[in-house]
Amino acid sequence: MADLPYRVDVRTMETLSAHDLYALLKMRVDVFVVEQQCAYPELDGKDLDAVHVRLMEGDMPVAAARILPPGKASATVKIGRVVVSPDHRGKRLGEALMREAIAVCERQFPEIQIGLSAQRHLQHFYESFGFQPVSAVYLEDGIAHVDMLRPVSGAKDGL
Repeated sequence: MADLPYRVDVRTMETLSAHDLYALLKMRVDVFVVEQQCAYPELDGKDLDAVHVRLMEGDMPVAAARILPPGKASATVKIGRVVVSPDHRGKRLGEALMREAIAVCERQFPEIQIGLSAQRHLQHFYESFGFQPVSAVYLEDGIAHVDMLRPVSGAKDGL
């Protein structure tokens, strides 16, 4: 990321200011609810326990993901809500964001498999980071998804 004019910011919800939280949620709603025309419960209660990875331009997020620690519902750490601001697409920020999110998972949850629920059209993107499909395609909120897992300790070259 040294050649990108963005900084990486990793925080829990307790350390996000009201301004930071508003900007993060606005970006997610603008993309997932408005752009993708998908009415779903964006405020699902999971952000409270998540680690939020953001790529920042000044004080504004341009890309973000949340990491859910393993717990009662899953033995894996989960990367979700991966989003790039429409104004910043085409700059390979999704790749930079995923590299950072995977690195955070590996630092904070070593030896625990990383999972995600990928929109089907992004399956090949996630495969480039070592994720492999582990479910059939299913509909979530009217959008085709597939569950994917990445082997422990990043067996994928180049990460």
